[in-house]
Amino acid sequence: MAAKTLKSAAPIAGKKPAGSAVVMRALHFLETVAASDRPLALPELCALLHLPKATTHRLCQQLEQNGYVVREPGGRRFTPGARLLRIGFNALRSGLTAERHQILTALVDAIGETCNFTTLAGHEVIYLDRVEARWPLRLHFDTGSRVPIHCTASGKMLLASMKASERKRIVDAVGLPPYTPHTITARKAFDAELSQVAQQGYSLDREEFLLGMAAIAVPVMTLDGSVIAAVACHAPSVRFSAERATAHLPQLRQAARKLSETLSR
Repeated sequence: MAAKTLKSAAPIAGKKPAGSAVVMRALHFLETVAASDRPLALPELCALLHLPKATTHRLCQQLEQNGYVVREPGGRRFTPGARLLRIGFNALRSGLTAERHQILTALVDAIGETCNFTTLAGHEVIYLDRVEARWPLRLHFDTGSRVPIHCTASGKMLLASMKASERKRIVDAVGLPPYTPHTITARKAFDAELSQVAQQGYSLDREEFLLGMAAIAVPVMTLDGSVIAAVACHAPSVRFSAERATAHLPQLRQAARKLSETLSR
């Protein structure tokens, strides 16, 4: 699975009125931060944006004050803030929402269990869409809900697709807190789990997030092979063993391909 390459967005062409130039400069800044697979320090931002240090520093301050970027621990590097993440989340939900929901609905009809379309939001997993199965025994989460990254099927799938440095940064930040007795809390065992996930192309949650609940997730990729989201299916473990979950891999992967197509339009 290919990882994103850090690069600058296209430079702003031609002369613009002062107000427009300021807006485009801020958008160029946000685009660059959002496209990076790691937090960026001020000198890196200066180079990528082709701007003087003073101008870049002023942009950092303004966008940080308004919640579009945040500083990593230590205060030297910048990463997307809550407001920028919210823009991305809303953009993914808009436009093709009905088609994506229909894809999930067809998947739920085929499998008979609840399915989710998820992505990364900071150090958590966020539900972009969700279709509930028609079972009396089920777990309810609304679209927009966030769940831990280290003990959910989607989270482990997204972590396994990252560069080692980015994965280490996130795991160092969130740790491996136990949510159930089945949560993997030893770093060596967790790294081995993610290696297996990357190799097999799917991940399992064996009651690691919630007792009595199991899940499986597969990646949703962009045209260049980068993993941008995941499709997950979960159900009570009494009726959703690992064997039953993996038996649904063909349907899950087909849905992931269809969702990927909606992201490339």
